[in-house]
Amino acid sequence: MRTRVKICGFTCAENARSAAFMGIDAIGLVFYPPSSRHVDIDAAIKIVAGLPAFVSVVGLFVDADETSIRDVLKHVAIDCIQFHGDETAEACRIYGKPYIKAVRIRNDSCLDQVCKDYFDASGLLLDAYDPGAKGGTGNCFDWDLIPEQCDLPLILAGGLDVSNARQAILQVRPYALDVSSGVELKKGIKDTAKMAAFLSEINEADRLLR
Repeated sequence: MRTRVKICGFTCAENARSAAFMGIDAIGLVFYPPSSRHVDIDAAIKIVAGLPAFVSVVGLFVDADETSIRDVLKHVAIDCIQFHGDETAEACRIYGKPYIKAVRIRNDSCLDQVCKDYFDASGLLLDAYDPGAKGGTGNCFDWDLIPEQCDLPLILAGGLDVSNARQAILQVRPYALDVSSGVELKKGIKDTAKMAAFLSEINEADRLLR
């Protein structure tokens, strides 16, 4: 199976378009105002307009109110919603869109229960736990905490970059990798060379697993 790739936190249309032509599967747009990678609706529309066909657009929200989310969905062509806060399963379902639920992993995390609660999610995104942040920390977590079997597709995030992308795939065998800070020049601005190197590592890992 080919490992899918999402690069999150684009703030520049040219950046996103370059990544798309490199072969990524999805871009992530952050609709969380406290984030340094936050984009407003106007910026998001420009980024999406520059994408070629067959690239999915994922809108990331953190405990946002329903009105705010529906306003984004009304104006921006979002294919999938990523809920990165403490949203209940019921709250994730009301928009009629495929969704991803992010889980910040710690020693007492029970993914079996999360899979039961969010059984209709398109995937679980596993990120590092930080008591002061809802993600985007650039920190790894202990991959040994991930169970060998899971009922939902696993998307691995948290501290990924060119140095550990290959090992992440060989060890975890995730459905997808999600990277942000690991391919950046600075927050919100991606580095073309880092993105290309990251994708090269993923392709090599996939080749080794064939």
